[in-house]
Amino acid sequence: MKDTQKKDKKEELLKIKEENEKLKKEVEEFKNKYLRALADYQNLQKRVLEEKKEWEKKIKKEFFLKILPFLDNLEKAEIFIKDTGLKLIKDQFLQFLKNEGVEEIDLLGKEFDPNLAEAVDVTEGEKENLIVEVLRKGYKMGEEVLRIAQVKVSVRKREEEAVEKAKEELKKGDYM
Repeated sequence: MKDTQKKDKKEELLKIKEENEKLKKEVEEFKNKYLRALADYQNLQKRVLEEKKEWEKKIKKEFFLKILPFLDNLEKAEIFIKDTGLKLIKDQFLQFLKNEGVEEIDLLGKEFDPNLAEAVDVTEGEKENLIVEVLRKGYKMGEEVLRIAQVKVSVRKREEEAVEKAKEELKKGDYM
């Protein structure tokens, strides 16, 4: 009887060990599934936060693009109306824009860059490809261009072209 009891106990012990191993495997599987689900959730949180920031940035950009013409008109009005109240309003508006990260792109006297400005006119000048006049100011928000400027760009007078043209006219006899 003792042998059968020992045998039964051994079989029972084996069953318990097998059951224990099976449960350990299940626990490990559940743990892996939990960790994967947690990682997926954390990635979702990051993605949602990034999308939220992008939407906020896009909305701000659209808002500022809509109010920049108002600033343009304030600056035009300030030229004709010398009023301290108007200047104060414009300065407060500029300060508000600056606090929000919107700044004017300083281009006057600098080399033309098509990423920052649109050349709407050219004029003769001493140097080639310099911005000689800003017709509509450009603005950036952080490092991103919000609105490109419209500018007048200089082109150097081509003396060689003028000499060639004069020679051709002399050959033709066309003086006037």
